[in-house]
Amino acid sequence: MTTFIGFNTVDQFKKFTLTDQALIKQDLKNAFNIRQGSLPGRPDYGTRIWDYVFENMTDQMLDSMNTEIQRTVAQDPRLQVNSVLAFPRDNGLLIELEIQFVTSTDAERLSVFFDLQTRSASWL
Repeated sequence: MTTFIGFNTVDQFKKFTLTDQALIKQDLKNAFNIRQGSLPGRPDYGTRIWDYVFENMTDQMLDSMNTEIQRTVAQDPRLQVNSVLAFPRDNGLLIELEIQFVTSTDAERLSVFFDLQTRSASWL
């Protein structure tokens, strides 16, 4: 089995190393927190989901959000999306997605809240 090793200081106090699925989820969270086009040298990295936060939830908008979540997750070859659901919430957008880790048979359901007040994406 492949082991992924990375470095993280967010909410860490002594141990700054993340491995495997914890690292993959942190990398996905980082991608959700970066607006597409704002990372120097990598114009395709990040997400445009922030542009959809206050839009009307029409079928076309839901399809656009689903496509954008699929595109954002596809930037990481270690992940695959099984399903995506989007819901408007108080000051943002709640996305529930089921991801499959490519390096294993494990799947996990994640809830990501895009909060417009803090301009950050966080796990619920």
